[in-house]
Amino acid sequence: MKYVVIGAAGQLGRDLCPRLPGEVIPLGRPQADLTTPDVLRQTLTEMKPDVVINCAAYNFVDKAESDPSAAFAVNAWGVRDLARICADLPATLVHYSTDYVFGLDPERQTPYRETAVPGPVSAYGLSKLCGEYVVRTFCPRHFVIRTCGLYGVWGSGGKGGNFVETMLRVASQGKPLRVVGDQHCTPTYTVDLAQATLALLSTQHYGLYHLTNEGSCTWYEFAAAIFAEAGVAANLTAITSAEYGAPARRPPYSVLSAEAYRSLGLPALRPWREALKAYLQERRQRSETR
Repeated sequence: MKYVVIGAAGQLGRDLCPRLPGEVIPLGRPQADLTTPDVLRQTLTEMKPDVVINCAAYNFVDKAESDPSAAFAVNAWGVRDLARICADLPATLVHYSTDYVFGLDPERQTPYRETAVPGPVSAYGLSKLCGEYVVRTFCPRHFVIRTCGLYGVWGSGGKGGNFVETMLRVASQGKPLRVVGDQHCTPTYTVDLAQATLALLSTQHYGLYHLTNEGSCTWYEFAAAIFAEAGVAANLTAITSAEYGAPARRPPYSVLSAEAYRSLGLPALRPWREALKAYLQERRQRSETR
């Protein structure tokens, strides 16, 4: 089995590549840019992969509000071209999407199943939803995986860190932290997502899936747990989304139910707080071996 991983230098790609069985070809943006489809087609045609895993995306949620064309170029039209290429090879395509495809229901208090009708409230969320649709339209052998709040020890290269690292860095500087307490989600450890992706691939049950760690919390509760588990004192205050004033709207509730994944008899991902503990332990171990 030959795998090509696009966006392999990101935090998910870095945790995914070592866990894939068989031959793995990691590709960064210089080798596989979703906005240059002719080059991408030539590259993948020469490599003849059995599976293409797309970890690349435009993830600048707030910037997408003022420049939606940049988000759509990667998350929608680039993914459309990738889906067509994979269909022609033919190859299985694994594509990651986001909980931000939801958000129109402000009263929501139950996790979204895969069958729930999406309704994004941001340009970024809309671009990712378009990406889902084009994969499902053009590539018969596909896994579209929605996830949420990713963090891994490699950090998010394009965005300069992840939420956990940002919280720990700001706290170490003695600065006050104001974190939204009215957005409910499920932070997800990239190691767990990578392992679940492998389990899903082995089934060949193509389709749309939700994969996150179990449970839910607000971003404020997640921050508080980070400091509690890391033994770090922090000046942390909960604020509302309105007080934070981000350019892009976020879903007030975007917890995902992994019902389709569990229906295959696959084990649920561990609770988010257990995953956070494992992340911090991995982080310490890597720091000690440097």
